[in-house]
Amino acid sequence: GKKIVMVGDISHSRVARSGIWGFSAMGAEVVLCGPPTLLPAGLNENLHVSTNATNLPSVQVETDIDVALDNADVVMALRLQKERQQGGLLPSLREYSKLYQVTQERLSRAKQNHVLMHPGPKNEGIEIAGDVASGSNSTIEEQVTNGVAVRMALLYLLAGKGQAGNN
Repeated sequence: GKKIVMVGDISHSRVARSGIWGFSAMGAEVVLCGPPTLLPAGLNENLHVSTNATNLPSVQVETDIDVALDNADVVMALRLQKERQQGGLLPSLREYSKLYQVTQERLSRAKQNHVLMHPGPKNEGIEIAGDVASGSNSTIEEQVTNGVAVRMALLYLLAGKGQAGNN
């Protein structure tokens, strides 16, 4: 399967939780990367991933971004909510950027044809470098656009409009 690396605030991210389920169900190797304070202490309890109960592959946790990005097919940077710094989970945004910002130099460890994702909104210069966000491997604009359409379709179905006889 593909190696998918999620970098950032894993503990507080709905995108990470659903991504772990979806990517694992499709047979991907999922690697979660971030500072220890933003990684769930009990992965199975916090993210509701029970590998035994669901037969999903295990999820790897890595605090070194260079190790995590090695040979990655997909890199997904997650938004760092600035209130995490105020809550004492990070020493500073500068320190976070120094250690975890997705940059061209760091992406050189990923596969050459890697796909770069970010669910938005993004903090360029903090979790992702501007040149990376707008680079040729980036699918960020498509991801954000498609995300809106998918949510609209799900709401339509949940409202019962997509069922036979409920037009």
